[in-house]
Amino acid sequence: MAETTRSISQIHDAAAPTDTTAEFEQLQAALQLMFDKVAARFELERDPSTEEFEHYSAPGPDDAEGPSGQIRGYTGPEMDWLIHSWMGVPGSGFTNLHLTAWLGPHTMVPHFGMAWGTLPDYWYFVDYIPRVDLLTNYDYLQRYYGVHNQQYMALRDEGGFSPFVSQNLLIRQSVSNTALCFVCERTPQGAARMIELADGRLDDWLGFLDDGDPTPATERAALAERDLLVRSTIAEKDPANNMGVRFFGEEMTDRLVKALWGGNRVLPRPTGDL
Repeated sequence: MAETTRSISQIHDAAAPTDTTAEFEQLQAALQLMFDKVAARFELERDPSTEEFEHYSAPGPDDAEGPSGQIRGYTGPEMDWLIHSWMGVPGSGFTNLHLTAWLGPHTMVPHFGMAWGTLPDYWYFVDYIPRVDLLTNYDYLQRYYGVHNQQYMALRDEGGFSPFVSQNLLIRQSVSNTALCFVCERTPQGAARMIELADGRLDDWLGFLDDGDPTPATERAALAERDLLVRSTIAEKDPANNMGVRFFGEEMTDRLVKALWGGNRVLPRPTGDL
């Protein structure tokens, strides 16, 4: 399939309203299993700053189903900021689910970033967010990204998948060259393949953690500062935030975005001294 260069909102607006409740529930269940894998690996505590977003909603037009969502943020000795969230209107076709794991500064292993949902066709993104400049760290590039280069190239020619190319310069800059970033046909086969690929990338990431890649103690503070800047910038500048504004208004969307990157966190960030 040809590359997709329309934005998330443009794809959604061009489609007829479609009930994707069943598809949303399947993705939600699969994401819960992936979250459970992460929760089994890390010591996690729910940050109180996200408790107000355990359930949020807005009225729909003419008594129709309104948009709603949930944000759960966690932290721990090895986890700077973990988000397990969703938002959208499954009954009319738009949903967006997230699982993002930002590690503490004790390790140089990349962070894990994932989002998927319905537009009403499937859209999904899975990537490892680097902690270094990949152009000047060849061994790091090969260790964490080279292992998926062959899979990435094959997927560009796989039927039912269209590579998604963001119109936004910052977002294109933030996506690695082995990321899973595709629009996918809304079929049972498409969903199964998405889940298989995402679960495989998560398993590989957990394997990286087992192998270890410790950060020198003198570099941990700078790494933590860089991580926070990257996380907040991506969240604040994400062009898909316009869907939140459409559903919940600018003020509420600003609060939701801040919750996603931990702008009002209560629990302390890990220092890396385990």
